[in-house]
Amino acid sequence: MTQLYDALAQRFGEHRISMIPVGDDELPLIALDLESRSPITVICTNGLSDYKMPVPEKLAERAHNEICFCLPSYWEWEDLENPNMNWIFPWIQKLAKHVTEKETWFGHGHTIPTGKDLTPLSPTMRQNNLILLDPMLLENELAPIRVGEKEVHFLTIVPIFSDEMDFKQAKGTFKLLQRLSNKGVNEILDDFRTTSLRSKWRIF
Repeated sequence: MTQLYDALAQRFGEHRISMIPVGDDELPLIALDLESRSPITVICTNGLSDYKMPVPEKLAERAHNEICFCLPSYWEWEDLENPNMNWIFPWIQKLAKHVTEKETWFGHGHTIPTGKDLTPLSPTMRQNNLILLDPMLLENELAPIRVGEKEVHFLTIVPIFSDEMDFKQAKGTFKLLQRLSNKGVNEILDDFRTTSLRSKWRIF
């Protein structure tokens, strides 16, 4: 167990948290079972916050972060043979390794393409970019948590479409979040959602 595990167990109860088996060279992961409007499973890194990110001075209090995917109740995420769901594990490891190996930082609004060819994340998840966002629906549940001497923040990983990525680059994170919110989009993964934008937004 880790200090983060213990802190989350104290916040939510030992029965809601479990460790996920990972490879020898992979960052430990936690599964956190929550109740909101419906059951949600949070897959979260367990130790990324040991790395102090070189954040700008104005964000000094946000130097310790864990990243997570928030899964809907219909996801059978433990089915590691299912390509519609198993992509979350290599991606969360890839993002964690990127930030530590490149000695860089992640913050609210940072984006990552799926690759040069912008391949969709899965057969059902057609989004081809990822954006890191502060929790929205789970703002209270994933509020910063005290872990030893550190205050640890959570960044949720949210898939977005190419046009949403373009809109964010042109208009900024706040404007994109407004569009997402207007369509009821939050950090919970949704295989069925379509873009939050009208096709002709660029005209304006």
